[in-house]
Amino acid sequence: MSDLNQRIQNSETRIFKAVFPNTTNHYDTLFGGTTLHMMDEASFICATRFSRKKVVTVSTEKIDFTTPIPQGTIVELVARVDKVGNTSCVVKVEIFMEDMYSEKRDSVVTGYFTYVAVDEEMNSIPIA
Repeated sequence: MSDLNQRIQNSETRIFKAVFPNTTNHYDTLFGGTTLHMMDEASFICATRFSRKKVVTVSTEKIDFTTPIPQGTIVELVARVDKVGNTSCVVKVEIFMEDMYSEKRDSVVTGYFTYVAVDEEMNSIPIA
């Protein structure tokens, strides 16, 4: 396995959260803004673990909310580096929803986040 592939594998980030009432909207489903916040956090951790440099979010692409996430479920966010450029990387984040009291598990949200590595003056630098 190449060094780059090993770094990608080692930087995969998984975060579990319970969906409590304080994170839901008036439909008792996970609020979209909260979902995006969680995805940005997971992707930031992944990009940082991959590069071990300061990174900033520069864009998001096509966030697909395929299924509402109801209160009382568990979500797992899985963030993995999908592409690596000279100064940037793209992190794919997938959210899986689990019923708390069964083995039911579904992929419900997917999105891509682009990060750029920066120096102290916020100039882009090589990421890998």
